[in-house]
Amino acid sequence: MKILHTADWHLGKRLEKFSRLEEQKEVLAEIIDIADAHDVDAVLVAGDLFDSFNPSTEAIELLYKTLKRLTNNGRRAVVAIAGNHDSPDRIEAPDPLARECGIIFAGYPDSHVSMCELESGVGILQSEPGFIELKLPRHDAPLRLLLTPYANEYRLKTFLGLENSEEELRQVLQRRWKELADKYCDDKGVNMLVTHLFMMKKGEEPPEEPEDEKPILHVGGAQAVYSENIPLQIQYAALGHLHGFRIMDNSPCPVVYSSSPLSYSFGEAGHKKYVVLIDAEPGKQVKYEGIKLSKGRPLARKRFTGVDDALQWLSENQEALVELTLVTDNYLTADERKRLTQAHEGIVTIIPEVRNPDMLHSKGTSIDLSQDIEDLFGQFFQHRHGQLPNTELINLFKEIRAEQHEE
Repeated sequence: MKILHTADWHLGKRLEKFSRLEEQKEVLAEIIDIADAHDVDAVLVAGDLFDSFNPSTEAIELLYKTLKRLTNNGRRAVVAIAGNHDSPDRIEAPDPLARECGIIFAGYPDSHVSMCELESGVGILQSEPGFIELKLPRHDAPLRLLLTPYANEYRLKTFLGLENSEEELRQVLQRRWKELADKYCDDKGVNMLVTHLFMMKKGEEPPEEPEDEKPILHVGGAQAVYSENIPLQIQYAALGHLHGFRIMDNSPCPVVYSSSPLSYSFGEAGHKKYVVLIDAEPGKQVKYEGIKLSKGRPLARKRFTGVDDALQWLSENQEALVELTLVTDNYLTADERKRLTQAHEGIVTIIPEVRNPDMLHSKGTSIDLSQDIEDLFGQFFQHRHGQLPNTELINLFKEIRAEQHEE
């Protein structure tokens, strides 16, 4: 049984004034080609289909057209869940019609998908909140999926009976997953978990969430879930949220973030993007590999000490979207800015790093504006209040920034 795992499409996302929609069309077409070339039986999309709760008409149209093409005229199952950027109701709205095409949506942790069978042979054999068992045309063995779309504390408390504690979150999810796995997931089928959560190996340093990403691991968002909370029957955990291809653990099964299909912030500049091809059989360890994606404009975060050097690099890298930092003794002149912007149409932002203390009205200090925005916030807070902000304030700042970016 061949299964393709992808996530974090963020359809409709922009990079400042630059729309990424055409790039998204190209890379989604590439994913469709990969699914066809490897003749996969099912596609799993692990959340953040859209970049906002209210996506544009163009983004909605691109999602539906892509998922329809991925079904290979109904002969391939496509399962898509909501992420923390998605409106669960919007994700589930087309479900009755989508199921007739072989597309299955789940917006909430307790979403119930009705049983059905298509003429192509794709069908839902068993279903209860958080679980579906799929019949695939070329296989006698079923594909069992534990589905856990993103859920903040409010949704978890409402739908899963969660109390407000970090430990309770992991316990509730582990208990629910184990109940479903014990009931349905024997070694006569292929058993997988599809979820959009912040998952990590217990005891290891948490990975960084993407820049400009609406955070999960902070104020108002669900805390980390550990790989050890996954039931032993599960053969592969398909994760969404982190934008890099990451194998978080190999126990009790491969626990994998597939990555976003494009680099969406300059913190991802130079990153390679992937989908994951899974080869699975009942009762056996799965085989999997990351397949590199090639479409989309590269992102570059460059720093120069002179305008001429910057112009030379820009002339040689016309395809990139660029965050440009220029180290200068004085602010850039209007003529210098004009030369830069005329040399390259993909400059997203120009950051002047002014070293001249007289220009900064300070005593020998300079402000490095190429630093991460959270670092700059910390320096500003310390300047105003004489001490660094605490962790709660930093996390709140990140969440507000992410919400502002979404709006």
